[in-house]
Amino acid sequence: MNEAVSAKVPMIVVEGLRKSIRNGPRTVDILKGLDFSIPQGQFAAIMGASGSGKSTLLGLLAGLDTPSSGNVHLNGTAISYLPEDKLAQVRGKTIGFVFQSYQLIPTLTALENVLLPYELNADAQDSDAGMARARELLTNVGLGDRLDHYPVQLSGGEQQRVALARAFILRPPIVLADEPTGNLDTTNGAHVLELLLNLNRTEGTTLVLVTHDPVLATYANRRIVLRDGLIVSDEINANPTADAQQTAAVAR
Repeated sequence: MNEAVSAKVPMIVVEGLRKSIRNGPRTVDILKGLDFSIPQGQFAAIMGASGSGKSTLLGLLAGLDTPSSGNVHLNGTAISYLPEDKLAQVRGKTIGFVFQSYQLIPTLTALENVLLPYELNADAQDSDAGMARARELLTNVGLGDRLDHYPVQLSGGEQQRVALARAFILRPPIVLADEPTGNLDTTNGAHVLELLLNLNRTEGTTLVLVTHDPVLATYANRRIVLRDGLIVSDEINANPTADAQQTAAVAR
């Protein structure tokens, strides 16, 4: 992480974050008190083996679950205990999501899937601007000629590119990605990663990516490793290989 990035204000702040669940008579501690912050514009990879707590952490960062204790602040707003209506407003304006399983609506075209967050946002009044933004994003991810195609008519890599465009439609300051290349082959995975990094740079977002892939994590500015619900490593990558040309070379 360079000095320009480190000097920026925190976009994500995690304070004393704990998550426990009941399993019969036992209490299982999934996260055991995490504290960290992620500055604006940083690309952070959260790593760990299955069961380490990384997916639970991502859900808490997204406000999709409530911690047992502690709090998550997104862009200055404490979100963990907000009423659902206010939490939905914060999520809609602050977070873009990229899922491993794409989460596209099968009855909507690529263009309509990308437009959906825009149309659901109560503050989005200019439909022409939304349409232009969606077309621009789909063109930027190489799907300018697939606007009217339904998900079933698209390959897995193309569907994930639609999901990328959808995540950025509202220009969110934070994008959360859960194993975004996990369902793709090596070539398509590298291409999707290239597009995600390019969008991250051009849009100036803060990117948090959950992955078990150490190669993918080398593209991040920072790597946070979880084990048994604790942070066991938090390293800055001073020379990340997250360079668009290098990634494109892998994709080719």
